[in-house]
Amino acid sequence: MTIDSRLLTSGSIKLTQFSHGVGCGCKISPKILDEILKSNLTIPDNKNLLVGNSSKDDAAVYDLENGMALISTTDFFMPIVDDAFDFGRIAAANSISDVYAMGGKPLMAIAVLGWPVEKIPVELAQKVIDGGRTVCKEAGIPLAGGHSIDSPEPIFGLAVTGIVEKENLKKNDTAQEGDLLFLTKPLGVGILSTAQKRGLLRDEHLQTMIDQLSALNKIGEALGKLKGVTAMTDVTGFGLLGHLIEMADGSGLSAEIYYDKVPVIEGLKNYIAQRISPDATSRNWNSYHEKIRFEKGMNVMEAFILLPDPQTNGGILFSVNENSKEEIVRLLKENELGNFTEPIGRFIKKGEKVIEVRK
Repeated sequence: MTIDSRLLTSGSIKLTQFSHGVGCGCKISPKILDEILKSNLTIPDNKNLLVGNSSKDDAAVYDLENGMALISTTDFFMPIVDDAFDFGRIAAANSISDVYAMGGKPLMAIAVLGWPVEKIPVELAQKVIDGGRTVCKEAGIPLAGGHSIDSPEPIFGLAVTGIVEKENLKKNDTAQEGDLLFLTKPLGVGILSTAQKRGLLRDEHLQTMIDQLSALNKIGEALGKLKGVTAMTDVTGFGLLGHLIEMADGSGLSAEIYYDKVPVIEGLKNYIAQRISPDATSRNWNSYHEKIRFEKGMNVMEAFILLPDPQTNGGILFSVNENSKEEIVRLLKENELGNFTEPIGRFIKKGEKVIEVRK
């Protein structure tokens, strides 16, 4: 198949049209994933494996027995934007985020690339890789190698290795009753990416979306060093509700969300009013709706579209001992995250529902 090279410069090739899903919206739903991960096999314990399949955390962690631990993770998906270079940046930032979500420092990455070589020019694959290299450089790590295949749809991501002092390791199942909840990015990129794929995204929102999707979650490494931070994760394909459920269930607690305090991308509610949402939003909701209760009088339809919205490279969601709130606020402001100093909820004693959404 011959592809007209003029398409490379004309902008006629839109990567999102070659994939059935976008970004972390490609993720298998939590309910189906639980079925896939079931096993009757008996696996010997490994005393050095600090975090593995026994929990629903962001990365595997291995004790190096010298006060340090190794973090290992991989993440990849299909295009969430049409521009190849931006796709590479976003996928790389999303992959590296899992190291930050454990309180760690990334060390190096290797690429995972699938490309339909008969459908899309390989020159665009090169731009994807360069986007990944650019973000790796920003994170201070090399893109040291990788693996590629000829695939029906374009796929890109990284396998990332990181490191953390054992005492600074943060997991998603160690929250405590009364802890405050913070989120470091606004919700809504799943909605915006769907609007883009449908040709409905306004020009003024495209760069906002790309900037958020490609922003590294470096704050996670700094949060890992604070004793008052009790648990941490990043919000990705399962939406805010899904990842908060993992934190609450793992910690043996329930949580309440203050809906009006949840940060939202400016202008997003115009798209919500048009009922624009990814297919993954419904898959997420169907997987965990029985664990959610909304306070009477809420705009439940709006909350349904927003709170399960699959995020790509979403913000760090973390819990904090109430006595450490001032320290956290100061750290967020020092890292240009002053818009995220209001708690969006708190962990409470285990109740009938896992998540209580309040106005």
